[in-house]
Amino acid sequence: MVAFKDHFSSIAAQYAQFRPRYPRELFEYLASLVPVRDLAWDCACGNGQATLPLAAAFERVLGTDASAAQINAAAPHPRVQYRVAPAEQCGLADGGVDLITVAQALHWFDVERFYAEADRVLKPGGALAVWTYGGLRMPDAVLDELLLQFNRDVVGPYWPPERRLVDEGYRSLPFPYVELEPPSFHMQQEWALPRLLGYVRSWSATRGFAAHHGTDPVLELARKLQAPWGNPAEERRIIWPLSLRVGLKTSA
Repeated sequence: MVAFKDHFSSIAAQYAQFRPRYPRELFEYLASLVPVRDLAWDCACGNGQATLPLAAAFERVLGTDASAAQINAAAPHPRVQYRVAPAEQCGLADGGVDLITVAQALHWFDVERFYAEADRVLKPGGALAVWTYGGLRMPDAVLDELLLQFNRDVVGPYWPPERRLVDEGYRSLPFPYVELEPPSFHMQQEWALPRLLGYVRSWSATRGFAAHHGTDPVLELARKLQAPWGNPAEERRIIWPLSLRVGLKTSA
């Protein structure tokens, strides 16, 4: 069993504040895959970024996370139940789930044990969807290159080893069902500079750099971004391409 690697409990409120939001179209697509929409399980739900949008399409949604701090930071919803539980042992009954989602977390799991748990609780005809996103992109070439350099050259050595799986879009991981060819999705936000810097500070690699060196690397990044950004209150477009893998359980 892989021990729970807790990179985010200490910054649960910051994580909830600064992480980008997934597009509505992603959840509309996932809901369209299943014939019944009684129950969705959002595994490793964090603060509920994917859990709450699922509640727009499903009668009930269970959000589980191994971090109590993340669960405590999640926004409530009348159709959502949150529970502290590891990915590999959710506590649900056999064969009762229509859709399972894992957003930006599969790389932390004991993948084979999670897949066994997912298969146990998923209905025949139900869907499993996992997705991830790596580095952000900006239409402004100068800002884009500065952020790429920060990610690759400054904090890059401090990403956990599992980050490689994110950069690969989970393509090297096994998948338990025959896969569908989903549409392409991306997240898009209009952020002022302070919001972007808050997001960068929520990276595990940024906090790893700060712990090792005793300094905040985002201060130097902010200095470099200041001139090409201009007015820090001006909002600029930021894009995160999503890598989605999805399949249907075809038999009991």
